[in-house]
Amino acid sequence: MFTGLISHIGTVASIQENVDDRTLWVRVVKGFLDGLILGSSVSVNGVCLTVTGLKATQFSVDISAETLRCTALRQLIKGSRVNLEHCLTLQKPLGGHLVSGHVQNVGTIVGMKKEGLSWIVEVDAPKDVMNYIAPKGCVAIDGVSMTVNCVTTNSFFINVIPHTFEKTIFSSIKMGDRVNLEVDMIMLYLDHLLKGNGADPVQIWGSEILASWVHTAETEH
Repeated sequence: MFTGLISHIGTVASIQENVDDRTLWVRVVKGFLDGLILGSSVSVNGVCLTVTGLKATQFSVDISAETLRCTALRQLIKGSRVNLEHCLTLQKPLGGHLVSGHVQNVGTIVGMKKEGLSWIVEVDAPKDVMNYIAPKGCVAIDGVSMTVNCVTTNSFFINVIPHTFEKTIFSSIKMGDRVNLEVDMIMLYLDHLLKGNGADPVQIWGSEILASWVHTAETEH
């Protein structure tokens, strides 16, 4: 669990391409490593990942094929800057909102306008995300807890104050960038409860992937 309040910005030091997934090494200031152990949860651009390796100024995480499919982490390259946050503890103030690190989908930056000292940013989002976006509600964008200003049919607007702009990777975003989106989990679970049904696994993974899993299970048993 996270708050959506970014504590540090890291830099992708290296990416190891595996058969279907990736191992990511992130370079950070030494202070961010305090308290991290193997198996710790950490938010990288809003995605909850598990620490799998530690060095003097770096940590590694494994990114599964499913996570690569569902998030914008697949666009990271060596040198990319990433938002970072330690997991929430009972001693930590909840200054943002409850963020699970389970990204619903990916949005696109389609508008940026300076207003006073702040930036007004428009994010285009898929329908499955827009269903849960409400004016003055909460949304996590690349792990940053934000308040929704207003909503259109296909997009929503946020206001990025100077502190947030400078202390997160918002300072380097540009038109067309893809960002990880996580909606308010209370709205998500309430909607699921009211609908009273589950998702179709074929729509999520596709029939070919499901068929390959069934074949693998049959051959292993």
